[in-house]
Amino acid sequence: MGDPVLETERLVLRKIDESDAELQNRVLNTPPVMKHLGGVTELHEIEAKHAKAMASFARDGFGFMMMIEKASGELVGHAGLKRVDNPLASNVGDHEIGWIVREDRWRRGYAHEAMLAVIDWGFGRVGAPHLVALTSEANIGSWKLMEKLGMVRRPDLDFSDPGLPAEDNPTIQYSLTKQQWENL
Repeated sequence: MGDPVLETERLVLRKIDESDAELQNRVLNTPPVMKHLGGVTELHEIEAKHAKAMASFARDGFGFMMMIEKASGELVGHAGLKRVDNPLASNVGDHEIGWIVREDRWRRGYAHEAMLAVIDWGFGRVGAPHLVALTSEANIGSWKLMEKLGMVRRPDLDFSDPGLPAEDNPTIQYSLTKQQWENL
């Protein structure tokens, strides 16, 4: 099991390890959870994303993590901080936050709780000058959480991704500066 990185009242966010791909595939890779993220993916795609997260931690000291519910010890999501890596984005290299939560844990505040810790980590230990988050207009829950976190819509960073269905284009972005975060 990966090393713990962040802890909240109800969650432990721990590093991904090589044995987590099958767990994520089983628990998080469902049509409702993946609806606005390009759809259900193949196990090898999850393994590739996990390899990128592990490499990010090794190289930069941050990455995406598994969200473990303290009360049950179960995987409830995937969250963290990475570099924007979509080559279609005009801000490749910016610090990007993101999350997914399994369907039976929706509307319990887990993503909000995890992101508060991730944002503090991003502006604190990681030293990011600003953070962005990517979604689509169709993913209402996602951008509403971004707004709840104090993030500001950035239409100048929108881009279209032909790899996503029409209803999830364009990709839209929100951002948050360290100063904005400190003034909330």
